[in-house]
Amino acid sequence: MEHCGIDLHTKSSEVAIIDEAGELCEDGQIPTTEASFMRHFGRREPMVICIEAGGVSAWAQRVLTSLGHQVVVANPLRVRLIAEATLKNDAVDAETLARLVRADPRLLSPIVHRSETTQRQRGVLRVRGVLVSSRTACVNAARGLLRSLGYRLPKQLNGERLAKVICAKELSEELAALVAPLVVTALDLDEKIAALNEQVETIGASYPEVALLKTVPGVGPLVALAFVLCIEDPRRFRRSRDVGGYLGLRPKMRETGSTSRYGGITHAGDGEMRRLLVQAAHGMLRSHADSDLKQWALGLASRVGKKKAVTALARKLAVVMHTMWITGREFRPFREVIEVAA
Repeated sequence: MEHCGIDLHTKSSEVAIIDEAGELCEDGQIPTTEASFMRHFGRREPMVICIEAGGVSAWAQRVLTSLGHQVVVANPLRVRLIAEATLKNDAVDAETLARLVRADPRLLSPIVHRSETTQRQRGVLRVRGVLVSSRTACVNAARGLLRSLGYRLPKQLNGERLAKVICAKELSEELAALVAPLVVTALDLDEKIAALNEQVETIGASYPEVALLKTVPGVGPLVALAFVLCIEDPRRFRRSRDVGGYLGLRPKMRETGSTSRYGGITHAGDGEMRRLLVQAAHGMLRSHADSDLKQWALGLASRVGKKKAVTALARKLAVVMHTMWITGREFRPFREVIEVAA
């Protein structure tokens, strides 16, 4: 069987194919389009194709798999022969991928891409996140401008509340005209975000797991849906505790002989999901609902500080939510104590 490496880029990609004997039998550049891929790989015998995870790798995997080929998506963090090579260009990278996948695909820590449906639904969350960030930028800009002129605004404002606060301040016409574009934009973003919130609720209603995960204090519709779409298949994790490492919430560890050193979290994986879990951890600590998990985090905060405790709680939440998803059980605030008769 032939082995192929493709160094993917937006406009064109480099292709290298090696035969069963390990000899380079074909190399060249092709456009990164579906028509080009079908023309180049459509009539070939099935081969093992290696691509590196990136912006277009999910699409490329779907196209190449539909043509009957086995596609291995390499984890960029594991392709050190490419990242640290002293001779690096697209042709060399493509050939290196082909030789690595021929030697042993496991060396590449293959990545499993999400389905196209999941990818589109995650796009809704991404669009919402961009709009929320834009609204925050408008509000902060208005707050900063007014503060520099002696007006103080409260925190945690959206467009509607910003407009009400500014009206209550009775600003001069000149100053009101200065911040008006920011207020109008924030109000427009409020409407768009509200529409997307409804869309999030609609998508979440199609996943029974979302309703289950919302029983966790601090976990709302957005966090629950984002978690389900991020993980997609809970069975791909052998243990629930592996989810924390997958989302970059595991501490770094360097072990040599009898010495073990731990650092900050790895920050690997989905940064947005990690941020939402931290947000959920803050929500749990602020909620009136008590639980073993909350008490553990509060005790940890008194020893190591709130910031580290919130990060640790976010990791625990990921593990608990995965366990709930696997078992189908709702969140239980306290462990059940079994009394043994004397």
